[in-house]
Amino acid sequence: MATDPLVRRQWNEAKASCGRGWQLLRHRGPGQVQFWFIALAIGIAAGTAALLFRKAIEGLQTALYGTEDVNLLASFAETLPWYLVLLIPVAGGLVVGLIVHFFTPDGRVRAVADVIEGAALYNGRVERKAGIASVLASWITLSTGGSSGREGPVVHMAAMISSWVSNLIRADGITGRDLLGCAVAAAVSASFNAPIAGALFALEVVLRHFALHAFAPIVVASAAGTVINRLAFGDVTEFRLPGTTVVEFYLELPAFLLLGLVCGLVAVITMRGIFWADDLGSRLQRRLSLPNLLRPATAGLLLGALAIWFPHIIGVGYETTSRALTGDLILYEAIVFAVLKVMAVAITFAGRMGGGIFSPALMIGALTGMAFGLIATGLFPDQSGASTLYALAGMGAVAAAVLGAPISTTLIVFELTGDWQTGLAVMVSVSLSTSLASRLVDRSFFLTQLERRNVHLAAGPQAYLLRMFRVSGVMRKMQDLPPEDLEACGEMVAQGLFVNATSTLDVVLPLFDTSGRPFLPVVEIHGVEKRPVLQGALFHLDALKAYNRALAATAAEEHS
Repeated sequence: MATDPLVRRQWNEAKASCGRGWQLLRHRGPGQVQFWFIALAIGIAAGTAALLFRKAIEGLQTALYGTEDVNLLASFAETLPWYLVLLIPVAGGLVVGLIVHFFTPDGRVRAVADVIEGAALYNGRVERKAGIASVLASWITLSTGGSSGREGPVVHMAAMISSWVSNLIRADGITGRDLLGCAVAAAVSASFNAPIAGALFALEVVLRHFALHAFAPIVVASAAGTVINRLAFGDVTEFRLPGTTVVEFYLELPAFLLLGLVCGLVAVITMRGIFWADDLGSRLQRRLSLPNLLRPATAGLLLGALAIWFPHIIGVGYETTSRALTGDLILYEAIVFAVLKVMAVAITFAGRMGGGIFSPALMIGALTGMAFGLIATGLFPDQSGASTLYALAGMGAVAAAVLGAPISTTLIVFELTGDWQTGLAVMVSVSLSTSLASRLVDRSFFLTQLERRNVHLAAGPQAYLLRMFRVSGVMRKMQDLPPEDLEACGEMVAQGLFVNATSTLDVVLPLFDTSGRPFLPVVEIHGVEKRPVLQGALFHLDALKAYNRALAATAAEEHS
């Protein structure tokens, strides 16, 4: 019995130690070695999910089209009856329409832009129900002829895994975002066998910072995703390239500068074409009173009709990309295929069918570079190397401009091809293309998508942080107000000058400038008559303090 107090004290100390460890993991996880094991587990899970998604696409494509090698789907589709090439995308569109109609609130397929939004505004969390429906819809789309890529659904699927883990351990915003980065890095690495680019993609595109505290766990997860890929496919690159010569390569650097500008314009045309097609589809849908669930099927009909004559637009398009990178195209084919691929991608996205933009951007870039290279080498044959080098640089330049990610895209091009000798040509083209495109759109395809939904992330934290604060969380309640302030609030409410408790600070702060008041009454709207009921007051100083604390916390996270 004498040992009972000692045992109790040791037990309490053990519980307290566990509690401190748990809090440390939740709030300072990325800096702790224990967190790396969670990153490893998430990396394995996200990598496995990406691998299974790729296998599922290949399996369904094989079943529907009857091809034994899905990498040669475009060539095989030329031998199929025309009605099969036409009807398979239509059937896929019908299934996609049913999925998004019944399982998403807005009929929109989730992808990378939603993951970026989740990282910035929702503590690294994304939607689960709509996300699962989006993965299924994208699987059907990519398997039945949709002209998009698999990285969009794969990234969102990985984000759902990290969101589940974050909710399970009740992770705060910093830890939740870093778990999200781990999952995304592993998914990209497993999809493309690109561990370096996977890690940098998560930092550059999704988290949009290169904080040191996040680097180690993200690299661990990315390596895990790569191991998953290599266990299934071996240590092979996606594309194989012919060699080039060093002397001609250096003499051609001015041509690669010009190629970068051309690719930047092509990237802008591609992005604006997608958004224009989406707006046109919405207008036609309203004018024709077309149900939402038939919109993907209509897009499938257009894609099927196009694929009858040009089957290279089907799916991811790796076969055509490989042909461009190996010089197995003539000038006419490269130009026509690039134009038609842009059209097919615009139709797919306008039809709300799902999928990603990265793989189509690689194909469009390779075709653009190939066409440019054929012209350049034809005009200056004595000072030119292989046209395939232009295809490689163009592939990176268009994709980087579309993603707004020059670093990770440059590296993923190297890892996809295994060619590190032509780095200067790729970097020169990528730098020019991204510089040009970022001035003509909102920095990238994903951020422009969000901007079109009134989610302002392109301008940085100072533009979007105010949306994270609701008036109800910053206001002073009525019991905390002196009588003279309560009286002033009542007078302002009678004059119609008040703010809603559910509003966010980005809407409310401009009212302080226009009204010139140090505080504004906060109300809730009740009844059918929409009568404002006073709840408290929002002081300008309190709102600015909350904003300043959020900016300081963001800066601390990004520079830690």
